[in-house]
Amino acid sequence: QVTEDGGGSWRKIDRVAGVPERSYVSRLEASPVDANTVFAAFDNHKAGDFKPYLYRSADRGKTWTSITGDLPQRGSTYAVVQDAADPKLLFAGTEYGLYFTQNGGGNWIQLKGNFPTIAVRDLWIQRRRNDLVVGTFGRGIYILDDYSLLRTMSSSVASSGPALFPPRDADLYVERQELGLPGKSFQGDSYFTAANPPFGAVFTYYLDHELKSLKNQRWELEAKTEKDGGNEPSKGVQLPTLEQLRAEARELDPAIVLIVSDEDGNVVRRITGPVKGGFHRVAWDLRYPPPSPIELKDPEPDPFSPPPGGPLAAPGSYKVQLARRIDGVETKIGQTQTFAVVPLYLSLMQGTDRAAILDFQKKASQLQRTVMGADKVTSSALERVQYIRRALDQVAGRDPGLAAKVNALDAALHDVDDEINGDPVLRSHSEPAPPSLIERVTIAVNGLITTSPPTETHRQALALAQEQSARVVSRLQQLLDVDLAEIEKQLNAAGAPWTPGRIPQ
Repeated sequence: QVTEDGGGSWRKIDRVAGVPERSYVSRLEASPVDANTVFAAFDNHKAGDFKPYLYRSADRGKTWTSITGDLPQRGSTYAVVQDAADPKLLFAGTEYGLYFTQNGGGNWIQLKGNFPTIAVRDLWIQRRRNDLVVGTFGRGIYILDDYSLLRTMSSSVASSGPALFPPRDADLYVERQELGLPGKSFQGDSYFTAANPPFGAVFTYYLDHELKSLKNQRWELEAKTEKDGGNEPSKGVQLPTLEQLRAEARELDPAIVLIVSDEDGNVVRRITGPVKGGFHRVAWDLRYPPPSPIELKDPEPDPFSPPPGGPLAAPGSYKVQLARRIDGVETKIGQTQTFAVVPLYLSLMQGTDRAAILDFQKKASQLQRTVMGADKVTSSALERVQYIRRALDQVAGRDPGLAAKVNALDAALHDVDDEINGDPVLRSHSEPAPPSLIERVTIAVNGLITTSPPTETHRQALALAQEQSARVVSRLQQLLDVDLAEIEKQLNAAGAPWTPGRIPQ
C-alpha cells in the first residue's frame, strides 16, 4: 500500500513484475534524493526460492525496474539504502554478505575486509559522518567508517596507480578512558564493549600493487619461471650474481609514508602504513612526535604507564602527502589532500590561545626529549664503566692512577644520575629529597595531555627544569668527551681488552 497524503488515503501497489507472488516485502526504502523514488527488497525463501530480488520505482510505486544486476543467484535480499550524495551508490544486505553498486544496480561488488559471511538484515547511513551501520543476524552490528571514497573510486582510478583519498575533518579532543584503563579494564568477558574508531585524522589510500623487496621480486620471477616449466640454465634462466645477492641483503624494507604538514608547509608528523596492494587506513593521533628515545623494537604496552605523547596539534588546516620509500629513498605519489582539525568543544576553546599553548607544549616536549636522552646516555656510560673495571683486571701491570680516574668518573656519573632521577639513598631512608630533574619535567609536561593552557606551576617547573638540564647536559658532555675519552685512550695504550664504545687500536 502507498499513501501520498500522510495516511488519509491509501492505494494498493500492483504486484511487481518478476517477483514471485506471496513473497515477503523485506524492505521498503524511500530515496533521500528524490521524493518519487523508492526501493524495495523481496524475500521468497519460504518457498525454497533463495534468489535476490531488488527493485526501484521512480514514480512512487506505479512501475518498477529490477536492480538485482549480477548479485549472486543464491542469497535472499533483506535491506537496501541509497547514498544521499551519489544517487547511483547503493548498498544491499543479503543472506551471504554486504554488497554495493556504483551504477544504480547494474553491477554489484561485495564488501569484505574483516566482514564475515553473514546475513545482513538491516542497513542505516549516518549522513553527517558518511558511516554505514550494518545489522547482521547473529553477529552483532558493524560500522563502515567514512565510505565516501566509494563515490570516487572507479576502475580508472584503480588502474592509474596509488591514490590518497580526501580525509574528513578530524575532531580535536582528549580521549577519556571510562574505566581508567584501555578496553574493559578488569571487567572480564561478561562486560561487552566494542572498539572505538581510530582517534584523530584517518587517512585512506589505495595501492595498485604491493611494494616488494628485490629478493621477493626475484623469488616471484623464479616461481613464475618454474611454473612455466623452465628453470634450467640451458633454457636461458640466469642465476643471481654476487652483486645482486649483496644488494638484496643490504636493501632496506620498502615502506609507505604519510607526511602530515601544517598550512605553512612545516612537517608535523610522518606515519608509516602497510605496503600490500589494496585499500588501507592509517590514523594520525593529532600529536607531534613523542619525545621518547628511539627503540629498535616496540616495547610491550603497559596500560599503567603509557609512553609519553607529543604536543597536541593546534586547530587549523593541514595537508597530507603519500610517499613510497624504496631502499631509503622517498618518492611522493598521488595528490596532496587537505583536511581540518576542528575542536570538538569549540565553546570551551574559543577563549584560549592555542598557538601559545602549542609553543609551551613544544618547549616542554623538547625538554622532555633532552632529559630522557640524557638519562639513557648516563645509564649507558655507567654500564661502560663496569666493562672498563673488568678490563682493568686483565691488564698486566695495572696502573693505580688509571683505576683512580675510573673511580672518579664512576662517582661523577652517579652524581649526574642522582640529579636526573633523584637520590636513591635519601629516598630509601624516607628522608626529604629535592625534586629530581625528571620530576620537574613531569610537572611541566602535564600540560601536554589537555587542551587547557598551562598553569603558573607548569611554567615555573619548565623554567627550573630548563636551567637544571642545561647544567646536567654540560656536565655529562664533559665527563664523556674528556674524562671517559682519556680513560679509553689509556686502555688502548695498555693493551686492554675491547670494551663497548671504544675503537680498538
